Amino acid sequence: MIIRKAEIIEKINSYTSREIPFLYAIDFDANKGFVLTQEEALRLGVLYNIDGNSNAGPVENIQVPEIQVHPVEFAVYRNAFDKVMSHLKRGDTYLINLTFPTRIMIHIDPAELFRASGAPYKLYVPGQFLVFSPEPFVRVTGNRIYSNPMKGTIQTSIPGAREILLADQKELFEHNTIVDLIRNDLSMVSTDVRVTRFRYLELIKTNREDLWQMSSEICGTLSEYYRRHLGDIIFRLLPAGSVTGAPKEKTVQVIRESEVFQRGFYTGIFGFFNGMELCSAVTIRYLELNRTKIDKIQKAIWPEENKSPDNDPRYPVLIYKSGGGITALSNVENEYDEMLKKVYVPLI
Repeated sequence: MIIRKAEIIEKINSYTSREIPFLYAIDFDANKGFVLTQEEALRLGVLYNIDGNSNAGPVENIQVPEIQVHPVEFAVYRNAFDKVMSHLKRGDTYLINLTFPTRIMIHIDPAELFRASGAPYKLYVPGQFLVFSPEPFVRVTGNRIYSNPMKGTIQTSIPGAREILLADQKELFEHNTIVDLIRNDLSMVSTDVRVTRFRYLELIKTNREDLWQMSSEICGTLSEYYRRHLGDIIFRLLPAGSVTGAPKEKTVQVIRESEVFQRGFYTGIFGFFNGMELCSAVTIRYLELNRTKIDKIQKAIWPEENKSPDNDPRYPVLIYKSGGGITALSNVENEYDEMLKKVYVPLI
């Protein structure tokens, strides 16, 4: 199922040119992933619902239990935050997405959790991972390519939350930086690139607390024959700017130095081509299901003398990966809090 970059590009180009529907996912390092026809996805038990393109039916009215959250200690997060800030102060990067794993327990089968989630972009790969992402990566309709990066989050319960988010100078800088980065990225693969919507807010309902999420829309025009090389176009845009930072290449190096785990498919991308249009998402709001990777992360981050959370053999400890953008204006307490607020299950 897992294949390397060259084969992913070859399959995407071939299937798109022949108008064959397919599902795909690519990891953060843009080295590996999978490309599956609808029949292959069903045979492997892979479920998806990507902006209405689905093999799993409608969202089911399943009661989602409370998530038991066991985060990294604040001191561990602060150590990585301080490393990132030193790079920011030296000018190596001016925006970086810092992410961490959080141990969780939730008493529900991952396939049921997939069906209960109201996220617009969902993917479940049995024994590997579950994603319920709110963030699109790129959408291709006709020969137009669109991207809608998300930067800026606040709880709706805070009085005047919308106004606070829109007025926050740190969030404004972060959002402007990502919009500019994505505009530059799209300019590498398309023409007539422009921002068509700027800093609009969307409501995200979750099992913990509702959130306002800020986004913008950038679009460009692809060549008439883009389908012959859509795979190449996708890889040219990777990794996704909203989950790396700017400048992208140097910031990725800082991420690898500062984070305490390998991201894998987390903060990669996944998508679906329906024979005419492509819709894709950033692989965030990510639940790690692979036991080998979970054990490796736990051993690397949580000292052996600290016991794992109480474990129900039917519902073992899982890893939820989350994070946020860090700038020179960031406050460590606020960023740690934002990372934890993103540990949620989106509801209908």
